[in-house]
This record gives sequence, C-alpha cells and structure tokens, in this order.
Amino acid sequence: MAAKAAEIDLSTIRNIGIIAHIDAGKTTTSEHILFYAGATHRLGAVDEGNTETDWNEEEKERGITIYSACIPFAWQGCTVNLIDTPGHVDFTAEVERSLRVLDGCIVVFDAQKGVEAQSETVWRQADKYQVPRMVFVNKMDVVGADFGNVLAEVRERLEGNPVALTVPIGSGSIKDSPTPFRGIVDLLSQQALYFDPDTRGKTFRAEPIPPEMTVEVAAWREKLFDVLTQHDEKDLITSAYLDGQPIAPETIRTLLREQTLKRLIQPVFAGSGREHIGVQPLMDAVCYYLPSPLDRPPVEGHNPKKPDKIEKRKPDLKDPFCGLVFKVVVDEHNELFYLRIYSGTLKPNSRLYNPGKDCKELVSKLYHTHADPTKRDELPLSHAGDIVALIGLKDSVTGDTLCETQHPILLERIQFAEAVVSKSIEPESSADKQKLVDLLTRLGREDPTFLWKVDPETGQTLMSGMGLLHLEIKQHRMERDFKLKVRVSKPRVSFRETIRAPILVVGECIRQAGTTGLFAKVNVSFAPYEGPDTIAITHRLKPDELLPLYVAAAEKGIRGALQSGELGYPVMNVKATLTGGEMDLEMSNETAFEAAGADAVRRALRDNMVLLEPVMWLEVTVPEEFLGPVTADLTARRADIREIIMRGKVRVIEALVPLAKMFDYSDKVRSLSQGRAAFSMEPHSYAPAPDEVLRQMLNPDGF
Repeated sequence: MAAKAAEIDLSTIRNIGIIAHIDAGKTTTSEHILFYAGATHRLGAVDEGNTETDWNEEEKERGITIYSACIPFAWQGCTVNLIDTPGHVDFTAEVERSLRVLDGCIVVFDAQKGVEAQSETVWRQADKYQVPRMVFVNKMDVVGADFGNVLAEVRERLEGNPVALTVPIGSGSIKDSPTPFRGIVDLLSQQALYFDPDTRGKTFRAEPIPPEMTVEVAAWREKLFDVLTQHDEKDLITSAYLDGQPIAPETIRTLLREQTLKRLIQPVFAGSGREHIGVQPLMDAVCYYLPSPLDRPPVEGHNPKKPDKIEKRKPDLKDPFCGLVFKVVVDEHNELFYLRIYSGTLKPNSRLYNPGKDCKELVSKLYHTHADPTKRDELPLSHAGDIVALIGLKDSVTGDTLCETQHPILLERIQFAEAVVSKSIEPESSADKQKLVDLLTRLGREDPTFLWKVDPETGQTLMSGMGLLHLEIKQHRMERDFKLKVRVSKPRVSFRETIRAPILVVGECIRQAGTTGLFAKVNVSFAPYEGPDTIAITHRLKPDELLPLYVAAAEKGIRGALQSGELGYPVMNVKATLTGGEMDLEMSNETAFEAAGADAVRRALRDNMVLLEPVMWLEVTVPEEFLGPVTADLTARRADIREIIMRGKVRVIEALVPLAKMFDYSDKVRSLSQGRAAFSMEPHSYAPAPDEVLRQMLNPDGF
C-alpha cells in the first residue's frame, strides 16, 4: 500500500536500471537481486525460461530480454524500482526510454568479453541523460575472465573512471583454472566474502583476506584512494590517508556517494550470477551510492502557453503534479501506461492535462507492476519520485507529458533512432484487413520505433523497425497474442534520399479552368544540411512579398513532399529556404501554394538526388584461426573494416557495413567459424549507396 504523502521520504527511493550488451548477464543479475530482496520466492534461470523479468513467451523461448520490466522491492531501508532492460540492439528504444526516467543505473559487463558494441551504446545513452552509474563485472567464473582488463576497457573505450570496491578471489571455473573464482574481497571492510552455494548465495561468511592476496588488495586500495583524493574538496579522507591513519568505511562511503552522484567515478563490483557470488554488496551499493529523486536536478520544460518561458518541477510532493509517459503496453483488453512522476502527488480518478496533445486525460487506476504487467498491486496514491502504471488514458503515447491544467509544463520528448528495415505485411484473410490496421496502430503506440504505412504506388502495407528480430517479434505478437494470421515478405532496407548539390528552383502551380484557376510561384533554395533535425525549412522573404498564410502553406507543401522523395523514400539532410514568390489576388490560395512548394521539391531532386542506405556498426568476435575467411567475407559485403583488436585469444573486428548486405550474415559467419564467432550490429549512419543500386531502382526492369 502507498504511504500517506506526509510519511513519504523521497531520500529512500532509488529508481535504477540494469543495462548491458546482450548476454552479459543482466537478467541473471536482476533475478538474484529480486530473490535476495524477497521480491521473488524462487531464483529463476534464463536457460530454463522461468525468470521473473523475462515473463513474455517470446523472451522465454529466445532467452533474451525484449521488454523492459519494472519491479519495486525493499532493501536496507530503501524502496528500489528496478528496471531490467534489453541488450539486443533491435530493442534499444526500451533502453532509451528507461534511461530517460531513471535516476541511476548498473552497467553489467562480461568479465571475459569486456566492453562490447552495445555496451558502448548504452553507456552513451546513460551519458546523454547524465545518469550516475555503477559497474558489475559478471561471469568471473568463465574461462578468460579478466577483472582488471574490464576496468581498463571502461577507462579507455568508454572514457569512464571506474574504481573497484570489491575484487575477485581467483577467476575462471573449477574445471579450467588452478585458482578458480570462489569469492570477493570487500576493499572497504578489508574482508573476504564467501557465498554459500547451498542457499544460492543468500548467505555468506566474512573471513580474513587470503595471505596470497595481501599485496594485491593493498594495491587495489591504493588505487581507490588515489582516485578519491583527487576530488576530496572537503578533506574527508585525504589528510588521514596521507598520515597513514585509519579511515572509517562510513567516511569513505560518503565521499564515494558524492563523487558517484557528480559522475566523477563509477564504483565497480565483481561477481558471478551463475555461481551466486557478489550480488549483495552490489545491492548495498545501490542504497549507498546511487541517487534518490532528491539528488537529481529539477526537470525542465516549456510552458505550452508561453513557449519562451522555462518551467521547472522539483522532486517535491508540494510542487504541481508533473509526469512523463515512458512506455505503453498493449494487450487484447486495454493499454497500460508507465509513468515517471517528477513532482506532486497522483490519485486514481484524477483528470490530468496532456499539453503536447492539448487534451484532458482521466487516470482511472494506479498500479505498481511486477515484471509481467498482468500482475499488479493497486495504489490509492502515488507521488514524486515513483514509477507507476496507469489505465484510462486515451490519447497519450510514449514521450507525452501529463500535468495539472492550471500549471502546464511540456517536457522534452524522448528521441528514438529511425527504423532501418521494412517488410510488407498482409492478413491471410482479406476480412481481417481492418483488424490488421487497428493492430498495427496499437503496436505503433506501444513502440515508437515500430512504424507502418501503406505504399501509395503498390498498395502494400509496410511495417518498419530496428532489425529483423524486431519485426519478427511484432509478427509473432500479432499471431500469438492477438490471434491474427499474417503473411510477411522478405526484408527490405529503408533507404533515404538527399540532394547532390545546392540548387535554386521555382516551384509553381498554374492551372486555368474557365474563369477560375490556381496560381502560385515560389523560389526555393535547397542545400545540404547537417543539424539536429533531418530537414530544416525557413524563409528569407521581403515584407509583404507573400501573405503569411501562403508562406505557411508553401512550407507545408515542401515538408510534405520531403517525406516522400523521387523514389518514395523520406528525404534527409536538406535545408529549404523560401527566397521569393508570386501571388495573384484572384487565383492564389493556400492549396496553390502548398502544391507549388511540393513542385519545388520535385524539381530540386530531379537529376540531383543521392540515394542513402543505412550503414551499421558491426563488431565480430572471432577466434584467430577463422579471422581470414571472416574478414574476406566482410570485404565482399562492402564492409569498411576500421580496426581489428586483440582480446585474449580472440580477435574483434570493428567495421561499418551496409545493412542491405547483412540479412544472411548470422548463418554465414556461423558456418565460416564453425559456430564460434559472435557478432552484434547497431545503426550507425546513412551513407550514399553505390550508383548501381540507384540505377537498378530507377530502372528495375533493366530497360
């Protein structure tokens, strides 16, 4: 049950996420945290498909996280809202929207593989939202696990400042190592901790540090103090450390917390989910070092009625209510909206204002959810700093602000990457056409990176997403959850268009029909553009040259035409500037100027268009003996190999490669390496496609 507003202590709340590259052990770590906190009564395993956070059938079958799950639990006097996020690049939107609303996060790394491609992506996302974080070096029990190497890679590749607070005793497994991983040393208490396998690590014992590790532990402690004293402005430990005096762990924790919140350092912990080692110190550290809502700056937004006025909301129960919808979950019966509350309080049956849509919304019920959103605890009240689920909203989608009508604020929307892969989709029965449209619309509300449209030329319905797995999951959801049988085509790349060179054109709409007609002329300059938006439209017109109404209509026509260029793909990286125009008092109207704006785009692109294809950042980890065949295959796929890195006995190939050449790569790299290579891809940029690709599109029949 929610507490009364007066009893709520925001300093004891932690909103945290667990983020990582796929297969680093996020879900296993989450399972242990929930088990030790008593939020679950059994310890699930990813391999057995019975984890708490991966509740969806698709997640169980594939052994990966697809949907971010939010679960509250209590630990050491704190209420923790834990979000376990996906690691697969196709579901990066789940990480993006989670990090936007979290106060702190744990980044999990594989002790053998270190910093991987998606690790860099999630770290950058955390940087973007200025989220303080800690590091958990998982899988210390695997062959080749190297704790020090992971810290070095975090420092070099991610430009982080990791400081170890626990270090491993041994590494590798009993089968493979003479000194297997069997416990950790807590550098603050200077004790060795050993976890009981019979209780799955729930109980552990503290013992003196093994004699053979005395020198190593002393070196790790020295590194810790070297980093902490660099920013010890209040002299909490520096003088005592230099004088060789003992320093209380509580004092060290105070300084660690201060520097973690300022994002000067990232506390690091060693462990193994599979061996049930090292998770409780990580949980303690969530309460010690990660921020409460009070430690985060007030959120800022615009007043929708006075766009130049900046509004702020403090994490205070007395401030006007403000929250951000960061996720929508659709099922057969209703829609569940996840909301981060930044200020004020919220009760069921409240009427809120959505300033982005300029509409009122009714919140009929409030819940705390478990991983499976069908399991919920109803709440009579929620408050600043909390993450809750709502039902009852009609028009709100991911990224929308909800606030009080009398105190409007519009928070910045969440920005998502563009979809790069498309497939055509149709229902098996023509009677289900409308059901398909309704379902695609609902799934689009749930997932901002899932788009759909009807191709005006072919009449085909196209769905677009972040990758093949993304679209496959959507197809399975339609068939499994909504009982709609569909047929889908082979994947197609989502190309873009841009202009080759700057050009000045005259767009016109001149039509004579008897005594009436349409007349509009606009002079438009088009130029290549790199900016925060993919296109920019502005004007440099003399006063009274065109009516403001006609200027707006021409800009609308330009913007609309840029959504579908010469080959029907959206145009990007273009700036259009209206420099002049002509109007007729009798025949000019908004329709004419909108058509003239669209005509200008067609003229600018004709014989001046460059086709852009999505390029992916590829990272392939391959044993050295298969390096030659794998690099030769990549070269044949038009890959630009940027670097080949040595990592133990394996090589890591970093390359840029056109997405169009990668649809069969999973099977190919497996056969080239006898199943021993692993790879990950993520969208990188758009680049000009080869001329033959453009020629083929312009002349598909070869005539």
